[in-house]
Amino acid sequence: METLRHIVLFVHLVGFAVLFGAWAVQAFGGKREIVKLMHIGVTIAAVAGLALAAPWGLPDWMAEDGMNYAKIGTKLVVLLIIGALLGIGQARQRKSGHVPSAMFWGIGVLTLVNAGIAVIW
Repeated sequence: METLRHIVLFVHLVGFAVLFGAWAVQAFGGKREIVKLMHIGVTIAAVAGLALAAPWGLPDWMAEDGMNYAKIGTKLVVLLIIGALLGIGQARQRKSGHVPSAMFWGIGVLTLVNAGIAVIW
């Protein structure tokens, strides 16, 4: 079961890497637009993160002591904000042809914050 958890953790990290990588390419490539790969990355990270947060199959002592619900909740809120910024930004991009700068940079900063929470907390 621990091997499966490590595989899901790896997939979760890959999801954030895809999201941040796609964002970085757009940020430093000059276009600064939201692309489908960002949505794919946030979806992979969300699904894998929810699978990681599920206490199924864990021994009772690990489910009670090993789960940091404050961290899980904080990461979920940040992920939902990232998803909202992606959705709103893409809608504005379709309407006006560009994404507002604060919204675009917020996606990258919040992605780094979410990864930082995972590593530091």
